[in-house]
Amino acid sequence: MSTKHADEYDVVVVGSGAGGMAAALAASIRGLSVAVVEKAHYYGGTTAYSGGGIWIPCNPYQARAGVEDDLDRARRYLSATVGDRVPASRRERYLIEGPRMIQEFDERTRWVRWRYLQGYPDYFPEADGGLVQGRSLEPPIVDGRKLGSMRPQLQPPLLDLKGLAITASDVHDLAMIGRTWAGKITGAKLVGRLIASKVTGAEYLAIGQALVARLRLALADRNVPVLLSTELSELSVGHEGGVRRVTGIRCVRNGESVTLTAKRGVILAAGGFGHSQEMREQYLLKPTDSGWTQSSPGQVGDAIKAGMAIGAEVDLMDRVWGSPSAMLPIPDSPPLPILPLVERAAPGTLLVNGAGERFANESLPYDALYDAMYANNRPDAGTIPAWFVFDQRAKDRYLMFTTLPRQKFPKEWESSGFLKRAQSIAELATQIGVPATQLGRTISRFNGLAENGRDADFHRGESAYDHYYGDPRMPNPNLAPLDKPPYYAIALYPCDLSTKGGLMVDDDARVLDKDRRPIQGLYATGNCSASVMGTTYVGPGATLGPAMVFGYTAAKHIASVSGVGSSDRPTASSLG
Repeated sequence: MSTKHADEYDVVVVGSGAGGMAAALAASIRGLSVAVVEKAHYYGGTTAYSGGGIWIPCNPYQARAGVEDDLDRARRYLSATVGDRVPASRRERYLIEGPRMIQEFDERTRWVRWRYLQGYPDYFPEADGGLVQGRSLEPPIVDGRKLGSMRPQLQPPLLDLKGLAITASDVHDLAMIGRTWAGKITGAKLVGRLIASKVTGAEYLAIGQALVARLRLALADRNVPVLLSTELSELSVGHEGGVRRVTGIRCVRNGESVTLTAKRGVILAAGGFGHSQEMREQYLLKPTDSGWTQSSPGQVGDAIKAGMAIGAEVDLMDRVWGSPSAMLPIPDSPPLPILPLVERAAPGTLLVNGAGERFANESLPYDALYDAMYANNRPDAGTIPAWFVFDQRAKDRYLMFTTLPRQKFPKEWESSGFLKRAQSIAELATQIGVPATQLGRTISRFNGLAENGRDADFHRGESAYDHYYGDPRMPNPNLAPLDKPPYYAIALYPCDLSTKGGLMVDDDARVLDKDRRPIQGLYATGNCSASVMGTTYVGPGATLGPAMVFGYTAAKHIASVSGVGSSDRPTASSLG
């Protein structure tokens, strides 16, 4: 293998997801020379697969929408949910820097903009400090043609929607297309948007695709290079004045060993280890499978292992951003984990274990239900997989695993075994391998609770979060009997959006060693760092929000210790 030396930069960022690009953007705004390196042939990472939202309390878009929030309330919420698993000073830094980042990127870029997702609750809105109206933002739709020659390198989405651009707010309304006028209007709007794109040639990008595109355009405006097909091998370490310091990275590009020097700092933002079966077996709850992740290909813990190799401490390595998911069959490809957000909230659905019993509130936030699957998994009543059961009425009324109300399920779903269908509960029980008598009792009990409008067993429908994707036409938006055959069942597995453990960092996103001392010149953010959210998932966008904020924070710290001018606030607001 031949060797060559590349250019020097003030900052080298490893990873091109939201966290890495936010870090690079903040560094460039402060006058630092910066390069982003990306292992894959595409930029965007797992962010490109995501919903694209960020959870930022007290953000300016939220304020403009008239939704009251304040730091004390946000502090109480993080204390109630995350608790002491993460230092209060780090939680505080997140709350302070989040709105500053939003404001600065709005002021200093043409592209990084947001829309407030009003009405999308925090995941635990009844907790102290929680907000029913929510604290989340999503990126507006953007025309992919604006990327020009950068467009082919954008990481494709997980699911090909054939040109249909759907925002997170669209999904909420579309979920009720068979039940509400808002759903029907949204459906018509989406069709109109698709037709407009065909007529004009526009390539509308939404959710994670839009966020990645907007960040990439902002970097292009500042001439920040994004070096694709450049794989991190190890961190370069030197000594300055007797102090050990990370001085850059060694990587492989086009078969050549390349050294990139970082004069002021390296920021690791290269994602987790979802695709490493070896690391999953070492750290995660069992059973575990690398096929159960929605993280982008190549996320095998490179940045985490590089940090550990020079003595970095790790934390939360047993945790993931959990999401009970159905393994959707894809022709000529491995099954694709699909997160049933709408389906689990829909009336006329329930979840049972291998003994045919319910074991949790089906409409819980997905991370909490993931935890419940492992907590309740027993040899005599397995919950891995658990069975998602629904009847024909629910199928006729609601979106079900990419199919519209009354739309027939694809034939291959049954032939492949993904979907079970039966004319009776007893027949369905036989197909999914659970005791027929117990499944009958479970559904009879559930139907009685649904008719009374109150789930006395697991409190489904008592939280404002449960209601978000529920049916507003029902007395309890999440409850209805299952009594109209045929009956259906689909297996759900404890999948993940990504792993959430990694390198331990301080309030400035500096990586810490085994003695909890900062490793000079090394920073980390996103899923290669231990999450500021600890063992929980506090709201929509609580993955990408911290990734961006601590990437931003790392860049600010590098600039401050380098004596480079930076301000905590832009000069004036341009929110409109």
